[in-house]
Amino acid sequence: MTTKHSQPQSTLAKSLTSTSTNTPYFKAAESTEIPSYVTKCPSNGLCSRLPPDCMTCNTNYSCIYGKPATFDCKVKPHVHCVDQNNQEQENFTINMTCQFCWQLATTDYVCTNSTNCMTVSCPRQRYNATCTVRDHIHCLGNRVFPKMLYCNWTGGYKWSTALALSITLGGFGADRFYLGQWREGLGKLFSFGGLGIWTLIDVLLIGVGYVGPADGSLYI
Repeated sequence: MTTKHSQPQSTLAKSLTSTSTNTPYFKAAESTEIPSYVTKCPSNGLCSRLPPDCMTCNTNYSCIYGKPATFDCKVKPHVHCVDQNNQEQENFTINMTCQFCWQLATTDYVCTNSTNCMTVSCPRQRYNATCTVRDHIHCLGNRVFPKMLYCNWTGGYKWSTALALSITLGGFGADRFYLGQWREGLGKLFSFGGLGIWTLIDVLLIGVGYVGPADGSLYI
């Protein structure tokens, strides 16, 4: 019985040995791969100024909302940074305000813009935007978050140009043509500006901003 099982065991041992010799080769190949986040991390810069994608920080649950707080952080693998004395370090602290990312000021994040909503509607329309915190800003929670924003896009129409056309050539519908309102422009053209009444009304409406571009955008 012993001799019969000795050959399979030796064969199994050989197969395990051959497999184990190949394993370090694959591990070494995988370890040489550089993570994608490294491209966002400046080399040999101050650790405290690294983008959040370059570090891992412990959450400070004792921080008070709106107050300054200190967080213990560590650089991710393949990231090199230094302290104030130009000495390389891995563990460091950063100072920031205790607040979630969606509570930041509007200047601290960038949001997608929508051109499918009407900026001149009443009440003013809102749209669902996806906002991303700027790289140099630190905050709690997700750095990409949804937010409802007012429509604020522009199609390139100038209020001063529309008002000037309304005053000078409004009787021929030039102001309405400029704003992309072709039907109203043709109506003013063939009615001589509504015998002047329509022209005066449009000067007032464009002057106060009640009449805007036909695409629903804001004036420049």
